Amino acid sequence: MTIDSSSRIDPSAVIADGVTIGPWCIIGPNVHIGSGTVIDSHVVIRSHTKIGENNRIFQFSSVGEDPSDKKFAGEEVWLEIGDRNIFREGVTLHRGTAVGGGITKIGSDNLLMPYVHIAHDCIVGNNTVFANNAGVSGHVEIDDWAILGGYAGVNQFVKIGAHAMIGGVTHVGQDVPAYMLVSGQPAAVRSINTVGLERRGFSPEAIKQLRTAFKVLYRRGLSLNEALTQLHEMTKGCSEIVPLIASIESSTKGIQR
Repeated sequence: MTIDSSSRIDPSAVIADGVTIGPWCIIGPNVHIGSGTVIDSHVVIRSHTKIGENNRIFQFSSVGEDPSDKKFAGEEVWLEIGDRNIFREGVTLHRGTAVGGGITKIGSDNLLMPYVHIAHDCIVGNNTVFANNAGVSGHVEIDDWAILGGYAGVNQFVKIGAHAMIGGVTHVGQDVPAYMLVSGQPAAVRSINTVGLERRGFSPEAIKQLRTAFKVLYRRGLSLNEALTQLHEMTKGCSEIVPLIASIESSTKGIQR
């Protein structure tokens, strides 16, 4: 463990062996930091935050701060972070609220570029990428491998499906099904995230079937129920369509369509 002498650590904080804390950091009460995590200079970890192993938090980030919610009245609420995440300069991560379940969760192997904001009660999966200045409002769910472009904004309670991509400077107000590429002002679903799927190792046949699923959902003038009936039929030859259906059927705000 290496802690710069200029940093201030609350006595209740639990710091594992192998943690590095740079100069002028403040580590507040009820903070747990896992082995191998590196915290650069001028980082504030406010309170009630659990950080896993081998994370990197760059300078001027604010982690585990009180939620920006007028209903918050000082209750015990938490932020939980997994392993091997990279939080670049100026990232802000807020704890949950009692009304929203009391916890904000961020999984593992995520990259949050400079000045990304994750608000209270959000659930972020694994292997996601948030480009510069992307902002996520409260109670949002971001599934595995999703990508948010620079300055993208997501409304409260929205769900972003696995492998979806939100283009830069795009405002999303409804749920985005798995695999879809959304961009523009106003936001619209353009296609499937073909490049992302190729990088993830999806087979050419699976990508072909997902392109057909996109057409069923967005290009054939079908009602949502009619489209879902056809998508269920397609699962017999393409299991990759199952997560797409699940992301649609679990929607509570209605899908971007």
